Amino acid sequence: MNILAVGAHFDDIELGCGGTLAKHVKAGDNVIVFIATDSQFRNRSGEILRDGKTALEEAKEAASIIGYKLVLGGIPTFELEYGEAVHAKLLQIIEENKIELIYTHWCHDVHHDHRNLSYCTMHVSRHVNKLLMYRSNWYVSEKEFCGNFFVDITETWETKERAVKSYKTEMGRTGGSWLTWFRQDAVNNGLKMGVEYAEIFQLVKWLA
Repeated sequence: MNILAVGAHFDDIELGCGGTLAKHVKAGDNVIVFIATDSQFRNRSGEILRDGKTALEEAKEAASIIGYKLVLGGIPTFELEYGEAVHAKLLQIIEENKIELIYTHWCHDVHHDHRNLSYCTMHVSRHVNKLLMYRSNWYVSEKEFCGNFFVDITETWETKERAVKSYKTEMGRTGGSWLTWFRQDAVNNGLKMGVEYAEIFQLVKWLA
């Protein structure tokens, strides 16, 4: 199967669906990851909090751990808008690789880049029969994330964790809080399904 996972920033994919992608790779599927932005950002004083070059090197390490092909969008962080510039990039990947299943951000995420990229993905995936949305943060929105599609990642949790830890600068900046939250989330999702670890998605469409 040809899989496309769409993320706004480096580490979104690993946090939101890294275990599932590792499971696809293990099964022999062709997995492509499109990261739309350069992921560099500054604080209000102009100090760089995340350097784009460092983030890219960390992303390459994560890609090698999970085993996916990394495709870059190069859009500046916080400048990702819904429109043809992004649509064209996504359509090219979908058509050239005959994509059959797409993972994208939850469309009600409060992060500007996440939400816009989700709507772009839904727009271009009209002819892709399988589409799932993931969460890559815990931020509260005006909507509730409707997790109704579970994937057992017990055998690939360790791979996901190693991939997340490859983002050393973000792990250091946040004190590892993201990994802690997603580990607990995976445990809780696993309890619901009777497995050790599970990732959860909101199903948009699935043609069997």
